[in-house]
Amino acid sequence: MSGQEHARHIPVLRAEVVEALQPTDGGIYVDGTFGAGGYTRAVLEAADCRVLAIDRDPDAIAAGKELVEAYDGRLVLLEGRFGALEELIRGAGCDSVDGVTFDLGVSSMQLDEADRGFSFRADGPLDMRMDQGRGTQTPSAAEVVNGASEGMLVRIISVLGEEKRAKAVARAIIRARDEGPITGTLQLAELVERAVPVHPAKRTIHPATRTFQALRIFVNRELEELANGLAAAEELLKPGGRLAVVSFHSLEDRIVKRFFAERTGRVGRGSRHLPEQTQVPPSFRELFRGAKEPGEAETDANPRARSARLRVGERTDESPIALNTKPLGVPSLPEVSL
Repeated sequence: MSGQEHARHIPVLRAEVVEALQPTDGGIYVDGTFGAGGYTRAVLEAADCRVLAIDRDPDAIAAGKELVEAYDGRLVLLEGRFGALEELIRGAGCDSVDGVTFDLGVSSMQLDEADRGFSFRADGPLDMRMDQGRGTQTPSAAEVVNGASEGMLVRIISVLGEEKRAKAVARAIIRARDEGPITGTLQLAELVERAVPVHPAKRTIHPATRTFQALRIFVNRELEELANGLAAAEELLKPGGRLAVVSFHSLEDRIVKRFFAERTGRVGRGSRHLPEQTQVPPSFRELFRGAKEPGEAETDANPRARSARLRVGERTDESPIALNTKPLGVPSLPEVSL
């Protein structure tokens, strides 16, 4: 990757993530979402440390080989899902680490490549698989759109996209696919736009944004992966190790927020949303309350940064807390039978 390409893919809240991780000489850090390698590069430049970087996208792993050579053995790339972080890191011969970071959602590289099928800005095949199904049985977005029942489409779009007009979108999809398969991104975007009419003067985002988000999250099982990745990081981090997570939409951020709330002892009284829980020794401590957001200069330079939120926890010496996805708010959606 050229220097110009690196400039286009500066990760959001990079300085804040590095400050949170506090890399030290001899430390071992995990970048669970390698992408273009922005966080990895920043950590490697901050200290004489090692980074184990994970990505499920074979293209990202292939593009990162230049970075491996540049850092002379201090970077190891691992292809796989960050939900399997513990297995991948232990498989690389490492039993504990000093820091873990996740940059959630789809990368700029994937959005910018029409043939990946993530974006409705340019036409491409309706795929959305982060690993493009290589070596997996993961269905593409086209297979979900053309094979799921109307009721299932409503659930996916309403729950994972938080789309208020999910029923109208699902009905439009059913009508369209009765005439022929839906195979392209612009084809889907246009039918969603017709089903969710918005006056141009009142439009803040494209009408298809939430539907595309929902399909991407569903196809890649992103919320389940997130919960598993957070729990794996908890298992691997040494006492005093840091977990820094950057999220970009409310579903992700809610899971991260509840994960840290449960593990720092801020959950226990119960509420109408969360049941009463038994107090357990906190496995993390808070470094700051709430989430950090990008500054005005960063959002001006990178509009995609506007929704970013950074949450950080520091591992205590207490035992990990068993993962229960229900209190974290991970939706229970079955696989689509195709």
